[in-house]
Amino acid sequence: MASTGSPLRSSVIPAMRYRDAPAAIEWLCKVIGFEKHLVVPGPDRTIAHAQLSLGGGMVMLGSVDNGSEHAQHIRQPDEVGGVETQSAYVVVADADAVHARARAAGWIIVIALKDEAYGGRGFTCADPEGRLWSIGTYDPWTEGG
Repeated sequence: MASTGSPLRSSVIPAMRYRDAPAAIEWLCKVIGFEKHLVVPGPDRTIAHAQLSLGGGMVMLGSVDNGSEHAQHIRQPDEVGGVETQSAYVVVADADAVHARARAAGWIIVIALKDEAYGGRGFTCADPEGRLWSIGTYDPWTEGG
């Protein structure tokens, strides 16, 4: 593997598109606890590219209509019958607190908050645009993996 000159934090970074990417950035920061690492605005209140970090991980996102080649190959949940074809798992210290914030923000809880048989505590929710987020305390780098 080629060295980048800095320590590798995460070699897999989920990327997604949102119709209202500025709002999605705010929800993800407020509800899950991401921090804005980089936000590149586009024209007409779009986001050309954004990077949100949490611990050693990151997600990247942009607006559906930002004109990128990548965006042409992605469909939104409301375009495919309201289902998601993939989701991200986010390791947090307190799943109960994130669950409470998600509920308060109106996110739909898809899988109830529970203790998992393999360790940790977590739940799965859908954000306001239908993207699925699994949130939990299970850390596969330190537990059972």
